[in-house]
Amino acid sequence: MTGATQGIGLAIARALANEGCTLIVCGRNEKQLRRVEQQLARHDVDVLAHVCDVRDEQNVADLFQAVRRKFRRIDILVNNAGIAHPDSSIAKLPSDVWADVIATNLTGMFLVTKAALPLMKRGGVIVNNLSIAAKQVFPGSSAYNASKHGALGFTNTLREELRAKGIRVIAMLPGATDTAIWNTLWPDAPRKKMLPPRAIAQALVSAVRQKEGTIEEVTIRPSGGTL
Repeated sequence: MTGATQGIGLAIARALANEGCTLIVCGRNEKQLRRVEQQLARHDVDVLAHVCDVRDEQNVADLFQAVRRKFRRIDILVNNAGIAHPDSSIAKLPSDVWADVIATNLTGMFLVTKAALPLMKRGGVIVNNLSIAAKQVFPGSSAYNASKHGALGFTNTLREELRAKGIRVIAMLPGATDTAIWNTLWPDAPRKKMLPPRAIAQALVSAVRQKEGTIEEVTIRPSGGTL
């Protein structure tokens, strides 16, 4: 899974470890990744931790070469890597910020999925962790909104392409979740009202457990639905 070193990604990795899954985790920060690797190893599961920047096609290729050498197949792919940007109108948003968000949240998902597909067989599951921003828009977050809308379109297309091959594709659309991304999006956000990352992880595990074809999209929001 991508983006596994903090927030929702780390919670998902822990939840899958609790299920006894062998884990392949990646992230950009090697120091954080090694710490997570040690934490997950305590669950008595096999863990491959690999530094990878999903924006970089060669990085992604190197990751899956390592996966192929050690495991030869992938049963569950979780695309979770994502970034946000500070509140900014479209007129003032720097083009390099736009490009970085799109590259991470959308192009990265494409690159990882494309590289993973040769290692997946019937019965496999792909879970793309998106956001309610895939269906709503939030002023000041144009690049983030666009990346998530695009990622949902990609996810829905992928599902139809893989349906006949027996590979399930699930879109996760969490509402406001208490993670470090709010330090960028909204530093003063009311974090106590948000979902805990473990709630998203539990919903993901539940969706993956379901029989083939029963769940294609999961939306989860905080109580009151105001965030």
